[in-house]
Amino acid sequence: MASENPLLSPPSLPYGLPDYAAIRPEHYLPAFEAAFAEHSAEISRITRVRSMPTFDNTMVPLEESGRLLGDVARTFYTVSSADATDAIQEIEETLAPLMSAHQDSIQLDAHLYWRIKTLHEQLDSLENLTPEQRYLVERHYREMSHAGAGVDDEAKARLTEINQRLSSLTTTFEKNLLADTNDLAVTFDSAEELDGLADGQLSATAQAAADRGLGGTWVVTLPLFTGHPYLASLTNRESRRRIMDASRSRGSRGNSNDNSAVLLEIVRLRAERAALLGYDSHAAYITSDETAGSPAAVHELLRRLAVPAAENARREQAALQEIIDAEEAPFALEAHDWAFYTEKVRQAEFDLDTAALRPWFEAERVLQQGVFRAATELYGVTFTERGDLSAYHPDARVFEIHNPDGSALGLFILDLYTRDTKRGGAWMNSIVLQSRLRGTDPIVVNNLNVSKPAAGEPTLLTLDEVTTLFHEFGHALHGLFATVTYPHFAGTNVFRDFVEFPSQVNEMWIYWPEILAGYATHFETGEPLPADVVETLTSTETFNQGFGTSEYLAASWIDQAWHSLTQEQAADDLDVAAFEASALTDIGLDNPAVPTRYSSTYFAHVFSGGYSAGYYSYIWSEVLDADTVEWFRANGGLTRENGDRFRQRLLGVGGSKDPLEAFRDFRGRDAEIEPLLKRRGLAA
Repeated sequence: MASENPLLSPPSLPYGLPDYAAIRPEHYLPAFEAAFAEHSAEISRITRVRSMPTFDNTMVPLEESGRLLGDVARTFYTVSSADATDAIQEIEETLAPLMSAHQDSIQLDAHLYWRIKTLHEQLDSLENLTPEQRYLVERHYREMSHAGAGVDDEAKARLTEINQRLSSLTTTFEKNLLADTNDLAVTFDSAEELDGLADGQLSATAQAAADRGLGGTWVVTLPLFTGHPYLASLTNRESRRRIMDASRSRGSRGNSNDNSAVLLEIVRLRAERAALLGYDSHAAYITSDETAGSPAAVHELLRRLAVPAAENARREQAALQEIIDAEEAPFALEAHDWAFYTEKVRQAEFDLDTAALRPWFEAERVLQQGVFRAATELYGVTFTERGDLSAYHPDARVFEIHNPDGSALGLFILDLYTRDTKRGGAWMNSIVLQSRLRGTDPIVVNNLNVSKPAAGEPTLLTLDEVTTLFHEFGHALHGLFATVTYPHFAGTNVFRDFVEFPSQVNEMWIYWPEILAGYATHFETGEPLPADVVETLTSTETFNQGFGTSEYLAASWIDQAWHSLTQEQAADDLDVAAFEASALTDIGLDNPAVPTRYSSTYFAHVFSGGYSAGYYSYIWSEVLDADTVEWFRANGGLTRENGDRFRQRLLGVGGSKDPLEAFRDFRGRDAEIEPLLKRRGLAA
């Protein structure tokens, strides 16, 4: 089989990069079947050892096991999220329950659990273990206990059934969302309906139409979040309404892509699983193994921020309404008007039109002279594009990264553009994990969903897209810099409510003077972004933060509301829209003009991604982020000394250390919330 299936052959490309050119869809399932069998055999060899458990006869072979499965899985799931053709989606649906069943067979294995539990009970007497080895025992014991390895056989059987069903449901949710997002792309018959868009944006809509065989029209594809960046520019109110309505109706139209029943079953099964494991709710189950510790801690933070955020949003709304009331035909502000009139306020108050800044944010220059240069200045790493290496799609570019001493660090893959086969949003994932034990170096991927202009046209980014590029590269640096012995701790394998911290810190370099001056130059004239514009950008950090904070908190609260339901409360006949409305009223974020960033039926983060009961993690991590930015500013900013400290004490430890302990090691104390309140305009 290995001679016929490239997934089962030893890697032939640098760093173990999969030979995607040779991999065909029919290779995946046989490779998974072989990998499942190999992993099961490896675990069996550990549990058949007759001698008492030791670190060397239990933990080391456990960390060495599953290598083939991990390689095949990361290869496949990179493609299934970024280039999900019909064939790939079919494989994913078949694979979901198989993968879940296999994972449960390991995590719930009573013999393996006994060995790890025995080691855990002896930790105090095992003086020869390194801190990383001690933490490895603690985490495996905690994770297996958390998964249910300690419950009785009847409960394990039901857990396995639930997990398999959930894996299928979350795959269905994502498939429905991708289909509905494509189906609901908004077609316009004339360019006049899109008045206000820049030439590059109009070119992208024409290209999207051509890609669908709709030449002579203009198609606006939808991002993952509620709304669209174009809403800030479109002068035609009906066009804005059509885009917003399409965005908000995804997954809830009563057709074959309706996600309502899917998410209700997900919620019910998650609640049942939590009860089986001894928790009141899925939120209690999830947060028990995060830095937050409990839903109560999460709710306290969200409620503390919601009141001033909602007040700020109402003040912003009143200012927008004043502008509308002064027009010839005034009307009541609605959600699809907010971005457009916010830009009017921005221009009036700050003489700043963010849409007009796009010519200064040409994508290649932002990447090379912004994102990469900041990393070079801070960490000393260098980047070389490897045109000789191909990734999984022609749009995905491969870069090799070297350390300051010239040694190889790993590969970085950037997949910038949107397409119908790519799920929405932006994310980082790993293809190969770094591990001293296995002798592997990392390969990480960044995916964005930037509209691709017609051939020959420059890719001009919005300010939000620039932010996303820096943000996702922060995740990439975390995945690249984590230097651990055991693969369990590799890359971004940290608590979910800590994982966003490094990515948010990396956003600080967007406005750092020497970095901004390097990348923010006009793509035609080469002129730098005017100094007064730069000053305005840096002085308007809290502008429109009432809206921005409210829409985020609303989504976080919806996530908490669904996943705080007990098993008795989580019923399949709940009205999704009514439940969501009630949750927003409860926290005071029920302003119709400020819609939640994600509504339930297209909330991929929590119903098909890894953020269930954890979407709060962005704001939770931002407490650490804002405090860290204060530290950088107080200690000289963009210096190699600061970068080395951040890399060695925080990014470099990966998951091999309690994340809050790593933060204290870097910062010298626990984080304080005041910098976040100031940043978000909530301090008063």
